Order: sequence, then C-alpha cells, then structure tokens
Amino acid sequence: MTEKDDTQTDSRPTGYACIQSYLRTLDGSPGVYRMLDAQARVLYVGKARNLKARVSNYARPGHSPRIERMIRETASMMFLTTRTETEALLLEQNLIKQLKPKYNVLLRDDKSFPNILVAKDHAYPQIKKHRGAKAEKGAYFGPFASAGAVNRTLNQLQKAFLLRNCSDSMFDSRTRPCLLYQIKRCSGPCVGHISKAEYAESVRDAERFLSGRSTKVQEDLAAQMAEASEAMEFERAAALRDRIRALTNVQSAQGINPRGVAEADVIALHMEGGQACVQVFFIRANQNWGNRDFYPRVGPDVGPAEVMEAFLGQFYDNKEPPRQLILSDAIENEDLMTQALSEKAGRKVEILVPQRGEKAELVSGALRNAREALGRRMAESATQAKLLRGLAEAFDLDAPPERIEVYDNSHIQGTNAVGAMIVAGPDGFMKSQYRKFNIRGEDLTPGDDFGMMKEVLTRRFTRLQKEDPDRDKGLWPDLLLIDGGAGQVSAVAEIMRGHGVEDIPMVGVAKGIDRDQGKEEFHRVGQRPFALKRNDPVLYFIQRLRDEAHRFAIGTHRAKRAKAVSANPLDDIPGVGASRKRALLAHFGSAKAVSRANLADLKAVEGISAGLAQKVYDFFHER
Repeated sequence: MTEKDDTQTDSRPTGYACIQSYLRTLDGSPGVYRMLDAQARVLYVGKARNLKARVSNYARPGHSPRIERMIRETASMMFLTTRTETEALLLEQNLIKQLKPKYNVLLRDDKSFPNILVAKDHAYPQIKKHRGAKAEKGAYFGPFASAGAVNRTLNQLQKAFLLRNCSDSMFDSRTRPCLLYQIKRCSGPCVGHISKAEYAESVRDAERFLSGRSTKVQEDLAAQMAEASEAMEFERAAALRDRIRALTNVQSAQGINPRGVAEADVIALHMEGGQACVQVFFIRANQNWGNRDFYPRVGPDVGPAEVMEAFLGQFYDNKEPPRQLILSDAIENEDLMTQALSEKAGRKVEILVPQRGEKAELVSGALRNAREALGRRMAESATQAKLLRGLAEAFDLDAPPERIEVYDNSHIQGTNAVGAMIVAGPDGFMKSQYRKFNIRGEDLTPGDDFGMMKEVLTRRFTRLQKEDPDRDKGLWPDLLLIDGGAGQVSAVAEIMRGHGVEDIPMVGVAKGIDRDQGKEEFHRVGQRPFALKRNDPVLYFIQRLRDEAHRFAIGTHRAKRAKAVSANPLDDIPGVGASRKRALLAHFGSAKAVSRANLADLKAVEGISAGLAQKVYDFFHER
C-alpha cells in the first residue's frame, strides 16, 4: 500500500484543470483517492479498480450537479494504491468514517449493539447483557437491536431457565438466597439449592433456545410437566408451566420469526425529499431480535445503489456480518462487497435482493418501517427547525444553532459527583454525542457547583481544541446552555476566555421567581436577564433541553453511586482471588468485618497464609 500526497495548492489550478494535471502521474492500479479543497479539507473519498481511468472520468464534463460542485471546489488530490480492489473498498469506507467528507454518503449514528452473554469463567455461569469487544470467555448471542430488546429477552429467560444474573463477587458473598430466588427468577446456585449438573443442564437449554432450537427445549419442558402432574407434584408442574409460558412470551414479543431465514440482516432503504432512512432487522436463530433505523447523510442527487453500498461498507466496518444480507435495493459492486464481507467474517456471506417469497415479505415489512420512520423524522425536523429559528431570535444569535450543548452537575453533598453534557441540533437530541465527566478535583469543596462546572468545561474545551483545532468537524457548539444564573454565566465566560474562546454564545437558565417552571430567567454576559412568555414554544423547548440534561446527569450519578455501593474492597487486594475471598467472607461474615479483623484472626482463616494475612491487614490499616 503506497500513498502519494499532492496537496500543494499555492499555484495549482482548481476544478477540471486541477484533476487533469494528475492524470499523467497515475497508472491503472487499484486504490483510494481523496479530493481536497483550497484549505486541504477532504471533500470526497472514493475507490477505484483503476485509478487513472476513474480520475479521468472526473476530468471530463457531464456530471450531476452535486459532482459538478465537488469538482469546482477541488484544489488538490491524494492517492493511495492498494493490492486489490477489495482492499480499496475497505479502506475507502474506513476513511469516510474517519474524515466525514462533505460529498460522501455518511452513516452518522453507528453505535455498537448489545448481545446476551452466557459467561463461562465460573462453575455456575452468569447470563447477562454485553456490549463491546467479545473479550470475556463465554457464548455470545446477538446482536439485539437495543438494550430494551435484550432486557426483555433476559427477563423472560430468567423465568424460563432460572439462571443467575448477579456478579461473581455478589454470588461468592451470599449466605442466603436473594429476592430473585423468592420470585422464581433464579434457582439459587449461590447457596446450593441446585446441583452443578442440574444448573449446567439449564445453561445448555438456554443456549439451545438462543441458538434457535427452541422447539426441542419446549418439548422437554412439556414432557417434564406431564411427568410431574402424573406424579401429583403439582407445585413442580406449575413451575414448569410458568417456564414454558415465559419461552412463549419471548417468541411472541419478537413478532416476525421467519421459518426459512436462520441468520440474516434485512436492510431496507427509503429515500424522500433529499433524506434517507435505512431500516435494519436482525434475524438470528430464526428469531427476530429487533430493528433499528439509521439516517445516513445523503446529497440531493444520490441514488439508492450508492446509499446502500455506502451503508453496508460503513455499518459492517466494526461489526461481524451475518450469513445473509437481504436488501431492498441492489448495489453496484455486489461481487466486491460480498468478497470483502466474506473475508472479514472468515466465512461465506451472501447478498440477496429477493423478488418473491418469505425473504421478499421481510424486505417489504422493513421497507414499510423505513418509510414511516422517515415520515415521522421529516415532520419532527420541520418542527425542530422552527424551534431553532425561534431560539436564534430569542437570544440574538446570527443563525439557528446546528449544535447546542447543555451542561449540568449531579451529586449528593459532593459525593459521587458527575458532570453531564447533552447535545441537540436540527435532528433533535444527538445521544451519541452525550458525555459524562467524573469529577476528579481533589481540592474541590463538597457541593462546589462552580468548581465542578469549571472542571467539566476545562476538560471539554481542552479536548475539543486538540480534536478539532480548525473547527471544521462539526464538534464545536454554536450555543451553550448552563443551569444557573448570572454567577454561573460569569464563571463560564471566564473559563472560556482562559481557553481563548470568546465567540460562542452562552445562556444561563435560572429557575426564576419561586423556582417555578415557566418563570425561567435567561442570563447572558453583560446583559440584563429576561424571560420568555409562559406559552412560548421556545420556552418549552429550552425546558426540554434542561430536563434532558438533568435526567442524564442524575442517571449517571445514580449509576456511579450504585457501583460504589456494590463495590467490594476485597476485590482490590492483590493475591485475594475468588476462593480466598469466599473463605474470608465465610469466616468473618462481611467485608467490613474483614477490615476490622486483627492479624491473628486473619491468619486463622483456612487457606490464608501468614503473608497474605499481612497483606490484607496492611491494605485496610495503611489506608
């Protein structure tokens, strides 16, 4: 792979003349090209089977209006040759995601998807939700479209298979069963209410169900229920009946469960009014594991084939593709995309555009969802645009803001303090851009909101100046909303001046008279506070922004507090693994009792050597 950097723009012509000047230096190698403007900003990234032939197409007139605009803005180009066209395709999509060029189709919201993990690093495996790299030992099932879809499935699987979902540390410290055992959601392995062999059989049943072999599982449970009923073990029969009902609920909640499609993503595209919606349904083990809609950035004259191909390349850049991709629209380079995805997955991946049968019905359903979702989004966007124009008018902004950042703090008397930032724009709340800040300042007075806000904004803008110094990636806010009055606004203005940032408008939102919602006062630097009319839609919009920031801050704070409450200090002692922790907890009853024990008592615990007893004692007493 070799790269040629030809970005010198001092005397180079632009447009067609610029592109033509590169032709004599190019050959027929496959590769990736970048078109840049006069400020060396990337306008477009493309791939080519033959770089010279592809670039020569741009050197001749006769393109769509979008491409004509792009050519006029082109002041330089960069080229990177690859060994194969497949490699060029993968590199192209990777660069598009990194550089976000102006004229490319861009998948803007590309989060990871949750899985269900049956962890296998414990004698009694735990079933839980998992997101991110599959580094933990165990069996993974997914992806599911959302955390809600996983949680609903886990809830029913707990009822059906009675598998534990508690952490290993909690499992090891139990001396009596928890509430989940009482309400028949767990078989109580922590206190020996089920043998290791019986629990392992339940784990196998759960894995068979998640792998699509649900009929066999339900038949076995039905046979056991019949046996229990004949033996007049009515309580056991009722428990088995409830487990069968839970499995049925999982399947009915999934809606469409295709018989002829074992593993596929159904991907449907609807385009209207210069916007696009891609709907993805995840079919695994002949079960529908939910759907998610995406709204790629497209130009006014981009065709469905280009949008679909760009979506596939970017969507599967960091995800394992299933065995089949069932599409609503064909793509231009189907053979190339098939090869690239098959190489990525290490097995064959098929791309289908069905015309009839069950697969076509699945596409039709996904297409209907895409059409309806885009209609709702376009209606919401029109409303949002009107609100942003009203916001600009209310706060004397030069233009409607494209990116609003709202900040809030949450703590209880200074403990577990967190800062939160939410982001909103023309498409509503931009949840992928939300950020949380664990307050680190050791010199802060507990409950010092000014100090917390200073730390949050300092960290935010220090990072922003590193990541987007030229302000050309769309990461800088057009408006800051701060929870507070004149004091907070002055403090924030001082922080911003310290970073050399004085051109971003900021507004403090104070509760107003009697802290009554609807009587908010708005504070700006060097101006008198003012209020909006009580029934003004812009006021309701600001309240929604502030409430969302407050919700996100409180949720983050509660999660941090819960983690701190459930943390076991024994986990932090070097040399104390699961078995020794069990021995200490069994001997003393709690981690607090271990922390208070003297050295002689620690040495008396079975399995704890004199050296380790000294380590445990020092860990608690040196602190």
